[in-house]
Amino acid sequence: MHTRHHIDDLITLFNTRFIPLHNTELVCCEPEPIYRPADALHPHHRIIFAHGFFASALHEIAHWCIAGKDRRQQEDFGYWYQPDGRTEEQQRLFESVEVKPQALEWIFSVSAGFHFVFSADNLNGAAGVSSAFRERVREQALHYLHQGLPSDAQLWSETLIGFYRADKPLSVEEFELSEDQ
Repeated sequence: MHTRHHIDDLITLFNTRFIPLHNTELVCCEPEPIYRPADALHPHHRIIFAHGFFASALHEIAHWCIAGKDRRQQEDFGYWYQPDGRTEEQQRLFESVEVKPQALEWIFSVSAGFHFVFSADNLNGAAGVSSAFRERVREQALHYLHQGLPSDAQLWSETLIGFYRADKPLSVEEFELSEDQ
């Protein structure tokens, strides 16, 4: 069981598992996270996470797990993104599309024994993380735990559990809301 969270371990785990399966690699580090499909210069699809942050890598992998085959052929999966500084209305729209990725990120964090923190991704905007958003993310995480994760998310969670938790399965009790999230 590994309790230290080195980004090199995460990259090795992901690349060993998903380059052979989906021709997709985890890559560090750019100022902003982005997904780029394979092209003439890069033989692998690339999940590029920001600044070497462990949480950023888990979050971007969550988006990849949800994107599906067709969206994985588009830069940033073809999703809308409004940068930092969103209004309250824009923030509500952001939250509506972030429930599933943040639920998976939470599951991945727990799978790796890593502290999960909800993100409003809006440091310069009008709204932070709402209690309603936190509860929707928790409900989605519990739904995944009871109904099953998307197949790549399940494989990734199992990989993390095997490396960080000595194959100790997840439990619902690990998904309680706390003030330091």
